[in-house]
Amino acid sequence: MKVLVIGGGAREHALCRSLSLDPEVTALYCAPGNAGIAEVAELHPVDALDGDAVARLATELGAGLVVVGPEAPLVAGVADAVRAAGIPCFGPSGEAARLEGSKAFAKDVMAGAGVPTARSYVCTTPAEIDEALDAFGAPYVVKDDGLAAGKGVVVTEDVEAARAHALSCDRVVIEEFLDGPEVSLFAITDGTTVLPLQPAQDFKRALDGDEGPNTGGMGAYSPLPWADPKLVDEVLDTVLQPTVDELRRRGTPFSGLLYAGLAITSRGVRVIEFNARFGDPETQVVLARLKTPLAGVLLASAEGTLDELPPLKWRDDAAVTVVIASHNYPGTPRTGDPIDGLAEVAAQDAPDAYVLHAGTRAEGDAVLSAGGRVLSVTATGKDLAAARERAYTALGRIRLDGSQHRTDIALKAAGG
Repeated sequence: MKVLVIGGGAREHALCRSLSLDPEVTALYCAPGNAGIAEVAELHPVDALDGDAVARLATELGAGLVVVGPEAPLVAGVADAVRAAGIPCFGPSGEAARLEGSKAFAKDVMAGAGVPTARSYVCTTPAEIDEALDAFGAPYVVKDDGLAAGKGVVVTEDVEAARAHALSCDRVVIEEFLDGPEVSLFAITDGTTVLPLQPAQDFKRALDGDEGPNTGGMGAYSPLPWADPKLVDEVLDTVLQPTVDELRRRGTPFSGLLYAGLAITSRGVRVIEFNARFGDPETQVVLARLKTPLAGVLLASAEGTLDELPPLKWRDDAAVTVVIASHNYPGTPRTGDPIDGLAEVAAQDAPDAYVLHAGTRAEGDAVLSAGGRVLSVTATGKDLAAARERAYTALGRIRLDGSQHRTDIALKAAGG
């Protein structure tokens, strides 16, 4: 099978790495990719938001499967264009991807499916915003209705900061604060059958101790030693399957990756948000633990044959990923800085630890920073403490001027 992956971040590098290890994959392409992905896949330039261009490229390459990584191309309908060209595509239609593209649409689907979530108001005027903030009180949870690359959510005790964020959005969802730890659970679905993956936890705040501004994610780990062993089955029954069934009932079947962001509250599991694609950085740890070859699972989702697959197999190992971010991230990041030490990690830490590229580009033999989140250092080990130690040892070999990372990823879960 020839596979084309669309995107250029660490999530896509993780997908490409897993696909490159799959004996069924005879050729692997990525568009546009990055400096790290170039080591495992052939890169091609493409406007990832142009469905016709993506479909043309897939046709020229003779791809038997296209995997759309990021949310923006999915919401733009790129998967629809690929399918219209007769090529199997892993990723929901533009209509179904509204589950991520519009928080208000997602709330409507959850209401129809009876999925437990936070109470919320959709607001479009200053008066509605004030009324909603008043109704819920602090801490205030304010979400831009549209796509915001992981930075559209503000959680604050400061009502003025909450109001300012709400007023900066065209349409905003204001909801009650959900207490309890957060969990990310991915499921692969073909619109009928739902195949949950292993849960992970990510770290959204920029600084140690969950301080600082929200980011796209600064690290993740899996498995979750503190979680109820029945959590996955419970979420499948109360959240994932009902949502997939509701979307099919509405005539907008969802096939691809359904990502449930969950809060384990004192009143039970509640959905914080849905995403329509693999999450970054959780994908890095979930795929590090997946034993089943990936391509066949993604193709079964695209072709509607997930019910014919044997159960997924998982490694007993734990996995930890730590993000190295540019100076000033999540503000406007500094880019163009050289990255050193990548060869040292490959020579001294592989295969237990490795580096997945996010915002990087090659310039001659040099690798330069090219985004906010630059690298994801990922490691596996017999338990979280071992995986964590390997990840931070490998991270210590990497040099990027002005870079930042959290030092407490998986620390509590590992017993630290």
